[in-house]
Amino acid sequence: MRRDDLLQHLRTRFAQLAPAAAQQAQQGGALLIDVREPDEWLAGIAFGALLVPRGQLEFRIDQLAELNRPLILTCAAGGRALLAAESLQRLGYSNLSVIDGGMRAWAAAGLPLQAHGDDVAWNHRYSRQIALPQLGLEGQRRLKAARVLLIGAGGLGSPAALYLAAAGIGALRIADADVVDASNLQRQVLHTEARVGRPKTESAAATLTALNPALKLELHETHATSANIDALVEGCDALIDGSDNLPTRYLLNDAAIKHGKPLVYAAVERFVGQISVFHPSSARGSAPCYRCLFPEPPPSHDAPNCAELGVLGVVPGVLGTWQACEALKLIAGVGAPLIGRLLTIDFLQSGVRETRLRADPRCLWCAPERAFPGYVDYAAWCAAV
Repeated sequence: MRRDDLLQHLRTRFAQLAPAAAQQAQQGGALLIDVREPDEWLAGIAFGALLVPRGQLEFRIDQLAELNRPLILTCAAGGRALLAAESLQRLGYSNLSVIDGGMRAWAAAGLPLQAHGDDVAWNHRYSRQIALPQLGLEGQRRLKAARVLLIGAGGLGSPAALYLAAAGIGALRIADADVVDASNLQRQVLHTEARVGRPKTESAAATLTALNPALKLELHETHATSANIDALVEGCDALIDGSDNLPTRYLLNDAAIKHGKPLVYAAVERFVGQISVFHPSSARGSAPCYRCLFPEPPPSHDAPNCAELGVLGVVPGVLGTWQACEALKLIAGVGAPLIGRLLTIDFLQSGVRETRLRADPRCLWCAPERAFPGYVDYAAWCAAV
């Protein structure tokens, strides 16, 4: 028998209750059983409903109800509830009915819902992520409890901040001392024409608050320096390098080593981008730091910035989004972060190259048993090379 024909047949065998009638029957002593999956319950459940996934119902029902007790079954739209009713009838339950239209009809009728686990609105907002088996409710809660440090609200930092905010990160600490310039707007999507001349932190706050009012923003209108980097890193679960200069890059690397934090690195030049995760404390002696790859900064004339070379705006857009993804994976504890792997993406030729990175056993900063040597005057050090 075809599925649609089977469901139509079952509708003739079991009473179809309107949501209001089901609520009244429940108040009169009927047991309401919601057979949806756990991720579906996060959108809200009927008050007093018993939550039993469809696949567990036959194994648990004898512990939950006597054979003669009135049972009302519901799911999202009604189909699974009908199939569940048929299974229970075979087990000897005879007083069975189904909510016509399921929980969609219940919500459409304006009947009350209660939260399951967390706030209903929060569950609904992140329901597409919670539905991921690799993430689930616990992973989403880890994101909510996390704080990320973002250095730079520019080409890389803009998409990273947007997707961290959208994904439900609890707190975002942003450090940037610059103001919005019209030349930023082709790639720095946090900002708008109307905010030219305003601090980037202020502009970022306006965009991110509109996207996610629940996001806790910690704004620092300052450059990252040896004097303030410890305070910026303190309490953060992951660091994102959205800078475009070598002094900040080396400073972030060293702070990440000192504090044992993962650093999500990316760099962009014209049509080419690089991304990796440096987290030596995750596997001391095998997981490299940035200095294992670049022990010393190159001469200043060999490290021009985007203003000198140019950049296609979508390139940092993709790389910054990828940085956000790596940070989310690290915090939620899912997937395979880019620790010990450097990806180089050529957007002009549509090519990706992966380079395996090894920790340098002689690295002065991250080698096992080596004490942290302290920060240096990074601006002067890089300029002197």
